[in-house]
Amino acid sequence: MRRAILAWSLAAWAGAVQAAGMGADDARHLLERTGFDAPPAEVARFAQLTREQGVDLILAGTHREARTPLPPEALEWTDPRTLRGMTPEQRKAFQQELRRRALQLKGWWLGEMVATDSPLTERMTLFWHNHFTSSMQKVRSPALMARQNALLRRDALGNFGALLHAVAKDPAMLVYLDGARNRKGHPNENFAREVMELFTLGEGNYSESDVREAARAYTGWSIDPADGSYRWRPFMHDRGVKAVLGQTGDFDGDQVLDILLAQPSTASFVTAKLWREFVSPRPDERELGRIASDFRASGYEIRVALRELLLSDAFWAPANRDTLVKSPVDLVVGTVRRYGIRYDDPRPLVFALHQLGQDLFAPPDVRGWPGGDDWITTQTLLARKQFLARVFRGEQARMMSPMAMAANVLAPEYQLK
Repeated sequence: MRRAILAWSLAAWAGAVQAAGMGADDARHLLERTGFDAPPAEVARFAQLTREQGVDLILAGTHREARTPLPPEALEWTDPRTLRGMTPEQRKAFQQELRRRALQLKGWWLGEMVATDSPLTERMTLFWHNHFTSSMQKVRSPALMARQNALLRRDALGNFGALLHAVAKDPAMLVYLDGARNRKGHPNENFAREVMELFTLGEGNYSESDVREAARAYTGWSIDPADGSYRWRPFMHDRGVKAVLGQTGDFDGDQVLDILLAQPSTASFVTAKLWREFVSPRPDERELGRIASDFRASGYEIRVALRELLLSDAFWAPANRDTLVKSPVDLVVGTVRRYGIRYDDPRPLVFALHQLGQDLFAPPDVRGWPGGDDWITTQTLLARKQFLARVFRGEQARMMSPMAMAANVLAPEYQLK
């Protein structure tokens, strides 16, 4: 009886503490997982809120557009047909200009991550960039990558179904997965395979026949070379009957995407990726199933899944803290944001990300950055230490000023969150 009373008293005390505010430790945990670290003042502000109030405040503060103006040059489109008449020297100069614009675009996004008043918006934009992977190396157009970045931010916390449909027709994606080459009689299976394996269903939930049939449905999706926009070419579309995941019909690409969204495995696959991003490397299958079911029942509202993840017992469990390895973006942007480091030129930070293994707009392959323990190698661990040492010793004073941190802060918190 006395044990029961004691247990009740402890539970009531814990509830009262939580009602009064989550405290600094919980606030720091929430802000680090949903953003890129946080200055002490922000931690103190959230410490006064309950966990639910803190989560809702973060979700309410997200937005659909970047706050930092995009350099106009980054959106300039060049009709690829004009390259045919260029001399070798002109082609070389054009390629150098593209590289300059690409570097400018990377610096711009890094600056947006540092300056944003909604770190979760940028974290989710980065999450979808690594989910719906495209890379500058193949797309070879800063303009198309900039447009895709805007698309991912616009729907980052919106509806997953709408995001999937929009990304499938995004010109950068059509280039990256050869969708623009997919035509009747000569179907290209790249997008059909990756949309099932990496974007929706996950491995083991489709057959090779499903891939082949779905590829036929996506024929006709193309790009207008005049301005780089999406263009529907009906004469290139296969109007024959297709059989995808047990359903048969004269499907077009959008109808096949809806078939994929109707599969329970899609909700489970996406929710599991969100879990590994925000909670822990290994999802709790029971909790995952519950949240995935609610996610699907909501019609794939991303906020529903994310709110439930952030308010789950697993998110706040002591065992799941300090279990996620910080990505290079977490490390670099978090350092700059937390200590108020000012810089005049983002290029050193862009180069630092490249050295640490996370080159923005350039994931290594269609699977994206693997993340987790793969962020840490003998080479990158040393690079992390060197980056922090340079920053806190003020060796980058030419590019960053003033250093807002003493030289002795090289703590383990920079490796885990």
